Amino acid sequence: MSEHADRFTHLRPLLFTIAYEILGSATESDDVLQESYLRWAEVDLAAVTDTKAYLARLVTRQALNALRAQSRRREDYVGPWLPEPLLTEADPSADVVLAESVSMAMLVVLETLSPDERAVFVLREVFGFGHDEIAATLGKSTEAVRQTAHRARAHVQSRRKRFEPVDPKVSTEITTRFFTAAATGDLDGLMAMLAPDVVWTADSDGKVSAARRPVAGADRVARLIMGFVRQAGADGRVEPAVYNSAPALVLYLGDNLEGVVTFEVVDGRITNFYAMRNPEKLAGVKVPRQISR
Repeated sequence: MSEHADRFTHLRPLLFTIAYEILGSATESDDVLQESYLRWAEVDLAAVTDTKAYLARLVTRQALNALRAQSRRREDYVGPWLPEPLLTEADPSADVVLAESVSMAMLVVLETLSPDERAVFVLREVFGFGHDEIAATLGKSTEAVRQTAHRARAHVQSRRKRFEPVDPKVSTEITTRFFTAAATGDLDGLMAMLAPDVVWTADSDGKVSAARRPVAGADRVARLIMGFVRQAGADGRVEPAVYNSAPALVLYLGDNLEGVVTFEVVDGRITNFYAMRNPEKLAGVKVPRQISR
């Protein structure tokens, strides 16, 4: 490989993770990395003193451009918007900070930040870049970045629940127990796995049948799940998986991939379901991704 390609490939997992955490979309993150590489290929390497900082700056700027365009498109989105599920190969318990940063719960909170706040939070809190480095990336003063970082951190901390990385073995146990209870109509067994204030959020953009508003409460969520399983009938099947560092179920109807449902588990009970049903966001969910920080 050329020197440009060698350096970029070495850092690609980290660059992908930065883009994904800013955008919440693996597909758009791939596009950002492709565009960033084309720009990187034109750079005089003799003038680059820190490859990681240079490429992180380049990818962040491209991701912010994409995020602003994405925000305009979302004005016409039907129902809740959720990040694209991310199939990762890493053990969530190996790097708790990284696991939390790509968790669906964290990404949903990051959606409530402004684009600049989101970029500052990700670069500072997850990847440990200095305020001066972030300032150079965003074209802002160091003091302005410090204030943005403080504001974003306070915002996130006030909204996120305690994060618990789930061991892969425990993840498999949870998904197996959950599906067994749902498939056998064991309402009591299902209810025992749910927190009283559990919430089911589905993203479909109106393209397939799905709840267009979040459903809250253990009884309502349990009955929704039982109805979904009955509707799938004999043609439905489920595969356990780990997406966004959390237990998940991949749903099929015949040979068609119908959705990915991730769980958030706190104190041994499921507190949130994030159901991705939008076909456009399911196209790449079976592709494993390398993430890093």
